[in-house]
Amino acid sequence: MQEHTQNRVANSDPRSNLLAPDTSGMNFYRADPALADLLRIHLPDALFRHIEPHLDRLGGLAGGYLDECARLADRHVPVLHQRDRFGRDVQWIEYHPAYRELENAAFGEFGIHAMSLRKGIMGWPDKYPVVAKHAFTFLFNQAEFGLGCPINVTDGCAKLLANFGSAALKEKYLDGLTQTDMNKLTQGGQFMTEKEGGSDVGSLTTIAVEEGDHWRLYGEKWFCSNADAKVVMLLARPEGAGPGTRGVGLFLMPRTLDDGSPNHYRIVRLKDKLGTRSMASGEIKLEGAIGYAVGKLDRGFVQMAEMVNSSRLSNGVKSTALMRRAYHDAMTVAKNRVVFGSRIIDLPLARRQLMKIMLATEQALSMSFITADALDRAEAGSQDAAALLRILTPTLKFRATRDARKVCGDAMEMRGGIGYIEEFATARLLRDAHLGSIWEGTGNIVALDTLKRAVGRHGADSALAADLHARIDDSASIPSAFRDRLRGLVDSAIEFARKIAGRSENESEARRATSLLYHAGSAVALAWEAARIHDMRGDARRLLLSRLVVDHRLSAGDPFRLAGDGKQRAIAELLLGERAVGMAEAGELVAA
Repeated sequence: MQEHTQNRVANSDPRSNLLAPDTSGMNFYRADPALADLLRIHLPDALFRHIEPHLDRLGGLAGGYLDECARLADRHVPVLHQRDRFGRDVQWIEYHPAYRELENAAFGEFGIHAMSLRKGIMGWPDKYPVVAKHAFTFLFNQAEFGLGCPINVTDGCAKLLANFGSAALKEKYLDGLTQTDMNKLTQGGQFMTEKEGGSDVGSLTTIAVEEGDHWRLYGEKWFCSNADAKVVMLLARPEGAGPGTRGVGLFLMPRTLDDGSPNHYRIVRLKDKLGTRSMASGEIKLEGAIGYAVGKLDRGFVQMAEMVNSSRLSNGVKSTALMRRAYHDAMTVAKNRVVFGSRIIDLPLARRQLMKIMLATEQALSMSFITADALDRAEAGSQDAAALLRILTPTLKFRATRDARKVCGDAMEMRGGIGYIEEFATARLLRDAHLGSIWEGTGNIVALDTLKRAVGRHGADSALAADLHARIDDSASIPSAFRDRLRGLVDSAIEFARKIAGRSENESEARRATSLLYHAGSAVALAWEAARIHDMRGDARRLLLSRLVVDHRLSAGDPFRLAGDGKQRAIAELLLGERAVGMAEAGELVAA
């Protein structure tokens, strides 16, 4: 009642319209034609038509009810209780009802965690491809980033179990991990990080001691998200095993034992985090916890790496979601606030800032779905796609997560001082964005994975070069001079990456080389998409974005050259507008 009274007072205040509105009530699907375009490119028509009403519903919820739930869940953080009301030593975590509402939507109504694993979700008779699943990931995380981790690790646990678990373990746990009935769902977790090593997994000290048909686990896990998950995948070193990652095994650890008693591990405390505050991350002490070996004991790290690779793609999509939400907020401010007699969007410096926000967001969106499509094709058996995925995943993870931090900060600045206030979404977006570049490998680790392993060890650069050249060749409606320029940039980025990967003294350039691969790949992807979207509905604006990547990400800049030339202003005018741009008009603007 008090809140409604406050709203009436605010609405009656003639000064209230001086503040720019926010995205409250916006349908994030309807506001994002690029998402629909890319899904039409990557998905069969029948599947797209089936999921579109569900995407529309999620888009409306994400801009309304779920967004409000996310705000409340972020403010009212989880609380760890050590005993129940009868004084028994039974740990439990208390969540705000708003967090439970977010769970009901993600796990229950939309089944995002199980879309690629279980048939029949939302009435579709088969499993969904990863591209379709991550369309829902992208929309949901524009409202709530914290729950994205439990969704992802539940999905990952189910995949690990399905791929490597024994028949008995799958019979016992797999159905619960893929349930959309909230009364039957068992959420998953992954407990990997230890004090002794984050990225250096081979230095872990958790020990597994065999005992009959199960193992006893001893040690500590230092950063465990979804801390009270019912089923956990973790790495431990079997007693007597050798050092390094080769001596590490993968284990499934249930929260509750068969007799209903809690397993032998404790949540020591919950982390007080910068972001993702709605979701419980904790420190776990293993005190002889019962676990079950998953797959071969000497292949634990390799098996878990599959989950990490999938998580990195999901991480890239989630960071893209934060950027898109930030973009929506920045555009809402820019279009609706008048200063010094002009709308913000009409002011030159603000337009330049909006273009920076837009470009990074659209690059990430394109690379996310190119990578998801590669995963779909790899899982269908394509070895070329598997090699392509090996380099795209860390490349996406490295650049998109770093760009999200900058984009969310710039969007906050567009709103100004009140954007710094926690009542608006921008502060939460910025806090959450900082997780992306740490989760599943820091920037240095992921850049080295791209260059030293994907390129240097696996030769995945050849698959990337072949894919990008094929996309250029497949875009005949793009002006030939620009296609030739893209070919040259791809070849230069690949050559530079090989040079860095081949010499250890060049390791310090791994981050720059990874960024160049990302920018070259996104420039090609944007142009390739432009050709297809133009064929579908006569709009080639993504070709203009490709040109901006070439100019601002792949070309050496003169710090004293004036940037405001007429061609750049014309491109900004079209991209910040809403009308479709024909290929002939776009082609003139990308001409050298």
